[in-house]
Amino acid sequence: MKFKKLAIAAAVVIAAASVAASAAEKNPADFKLGFSVPQLANPWFVGVKLGMEKACKELGIKCISIDAQYKVDKQVSDIENMISDKYDAIFCTAIDANALTQVYEDAKKAGIATGSIAQTVPNSNLLYGMDEYSYGFTIGTQAAEWARDTLGCKGKVALITEDNVEAVKRRGDGIEDAVKKTCPTLQIVARQAGDNPESGMKIIESVLQQHPDLNLVIGSNDSGGIGGYQAMVSNNKVGKDRAVFSGDATREALELIKDPDSIYRGTVDLFPFKGGYESAKILYEMATKGIPAKQRTEMLPYVRVPKADVVSGKYTATY
Repeated sequence: MKFKKLAIAAAVVIAAASVAASAAEKNPADFKLGFSVPQLANPWFVGVKLGMEKACKELGIKCISIDAQYKVDKQVSDIENMISDKYDAIFCTAIDANALTQVYEDAKKAGIATGSIAQTVPNSNLLYGMDEYSYGFTIGTQAAEWARDTLGCKGKVALITEDNVEAVKRRGDGIEDAVKKTCPTLQIVARQAGDNPESGMKIIESVLQQHPDLNLVIGSNDSGGIGGYQAMVSNNKVGKDRAVFSGDATREALELIKDPDSIYRGTVDLFPFKGGYESAKILYEMATKGIPAKQRTEMLPYVRVPKADVVSGKYTATY
């Protein structure tokens, strides 16, 4: 019996080595890496995509990004198609992680290396995650400190969050808690979900109808924040007592922040390019050298980007 067990174990090792050797011998030009994107209307995901594409170019492999258009069913279907098309590696930012758990299990059974970034799928081979609450708290603290120093914590603030995505609700909680901690007398007049410029603009235009004296807009990402900024400017809500803050440090937001007269006063860099670049490299290594038994975890870093640092040139875009 002992000999039989040893024989079975040896057979498994030999089979695993054979699969790894086969993947390693594959022509890089035939290697396919897929990225399922919640929506490419969000500039942060564009940054991830650009980082992935640079890594793929260096590796000489094919990379394909597919926009899920913030539809859970479409994201599931897109990844199922990648599995059917025999992609070598797949990663995503999950709209609904629960909906993707079984799909990722199917991918892993097919020998596909799996990863997820920012809003992660728990059974991914690679988890490139983030602390949503802490990130939101950092965004909210930077904005609330401006309100404290400029308004004496007297005024009104509207929050554009991403409460429509279950995994990102904690980011909005972090923003709200930071405002209450740093500026407890600042009046929060709205907290609504808006994760792209169009929805962010609609939210703030609606808020301004009831609160034309709105002082501060805080977006949980730059995409919604940009929409809020556009609404403030188009309604002539500008001046030293007005501000917009958000997070992600996208190119579009940095261009607005760079204008010394702009009321866009800060963001937080979440390094999407770095995340996309490193995810692609790690997944390629997993797919060609063998998927490790232990899940690999990395964390997205983040750093405040105040207006002064952008205007002075102390901070420069990371991609």
